[in-house]
Amino acid sequence: MGPAFTANIDLAQVVLYVFWAFFAGLIYYLHRENKREGYPLLSDRTNERVSVIGFPAPPAPKTYLLPHGGTVSVPNGKADNREIKARPVAVWPGAPLEPTGNPMVDGVGPAAFAERSDHPDLTYEGHVKIVPLRVAGDFYLEARDPDPRGMAIVGTDRVVGGTIVDVWVDRSEYLARYFEVDVAGAGRRVLVPVNFCRVDGARRTVKVNAILGSQFAAAPATKLPDQVTFLEEDRIMGYYGGGYLYATPARAEPLL
Repeated sequence: MGPAFTANIDLAQVVLYVFWAFFAGLIYYLHRENKREGYPLLSDRTNERVSVIGFPAPPAPKTYLLPHGGTVSVPNGKADNREIKARPVAVWPGAPLEPTGNPMVDGVGPAAFAERSDHPDLTYEGHVKIVPLRVAGDFYLEARDPDPRGMAIVGTDRVVGGTIVDVWVDRSEYLARYFEVDVAGAGRRVLVPVNFCRVDGARRTVKVNAILGSQFAAAPATKLPDQVTFLEEDRIMGYYGGGYLYATPARAEPLL
């Protein structure tokens, strides 16, 4: 038996109680830190949106140093006040939203995107991380793989949406991230995430099942020809991801 402080309390019991107190404090601390971003929540319980904080309240603001200069403080009280271009299908709280426009462009449902920083991601050395091969001169495509440049890109309806003119690579991860597409008849170029593409080297085509061939023209473009920002990446991913539900009316209908 361990040492006893009184007839009813010994060292093991004290250690157990201390552990319980520490563990409860740890849960409280982590739950507060989890609220640095995203709070207060917005509720549709009333016609006027109300803020939901819950217990415990968000922590005091803390300032973080960014790796390539600058700072960011959170929480900062900034809320996402963008207009939601959709309306509830019923009057009860939490009812599904029905788009009122083009949901893939408006950022509704699976096409939603976060308001991230409108600056490009950087490598450890401070260079722009995701760039086309025409900029990353020390990168090349594996010779045993099909080169998608010059291939036609088609939608799920097999309609040609444009021609791939370049491949954007991640300088840190050594991966191809996007195909740059010269949209047919639109006079603009857009990026298509490689994850949404299936390259057919034999037929010299790249198929994207997420959208129709005509919908490449409305895909989000980048401000600069050789860079893509965090915000632009989220919008691009949201557009193609939303296509799996909204590209055709039939996709939004029940399977049975």
